[in-house]
Amino acid sequence: MTLAATPIIKTLLFVPGHQPARFDKACATQADAIIIDLEDAVPLDEKDSARQAIADWLPGERPVMLRINSIDTPWFADDLKLCKSPGISGVILPKAELASDLEQIADTLGPDVPLFPLIETAKGMWNAHEIAHAKSVSRLMFGSIDFQFDLGIDGEGDELLYFRSQLVLVSRLAGLQAPIDGVTTALDDPKQLSADVSYARRLGFGGKLCIHPKQVELVNQGFLPSEDDVQWAHRIVTAMKAANGAAVAVDGKMVDKPVLLRAETILSSSKLLNQ
Repeated sequence: MTLAATPIIKTLLFVPGHQPARFDKACATQADAIIIDLEDAVPLDEKDSARQAIADWLPGERPVMLRINSIDTPWFADDLKLCKSPGISGVILPKAELASDLEQIADTLGPDVPLFPLIETAKGMWNAHEIAHAKSVSRLMFGSIDFQFDLGIDGEGDELLYFRSQLVLVSRLAGLQAPIDGVTTALDDPKQLSADVSYARRLGFGGKLCIHPKQVELVNQGFLPSEDDVQWAHRIVTAMKAANGAAVAVDGKMVDKPVLLRAETILSSSKLLNQ
């Protein structure tokens, strides 16, 4: 898929698949996408009942994504069947490690169901380039918590800088939208959440996974261009038009084509994200 093939999604809210009473509540939030989770959030002895609860609820009041169980689990085949149901807007594959696994899922579901590989292991990161180019892959996601565990990394900031940047680079090379960053586990620390969103955005991420509705508003705001950014972009575009191709300085700095392109991108994203 190309950048233009999917809408801009910056907030993705998880809701446990074994708690159907929460499905409509999640859909009523301002999250850009709702992910009904069949994997980590669901106890092992409730996998089948959760799948049935989702099937009974679909199609809901808005399309939802499904995070299915990984391909090496006994629940994968039945989860994949559920993904063919009306009202499913995308499928998240946890612990994605091989492009061939994504190809298998794409062949089963057809070309109209976008896939979102969740990169959360060393093997998945190593194969991220091939995964990003697999059939029906729409966007990469970073499962930062599981990734830390897999590699024995202690820390969520600069300790993961190299790997986050790899996903941004791979996504760009594959023509995908900017990747989705992992969750912030602190539910009652808005400063930490805002800092995490700002950090991810500076690195080139385009969205973030949320695990509670209270996180949605801050994530939405964090991925919008600031008012200062928008005003700066307007000044750049206006000055360049008035200069008619000549060199020009704005705010004491010379403006060239890359700066103009950045300004145009800010204005464009501001309009799209506020629609």
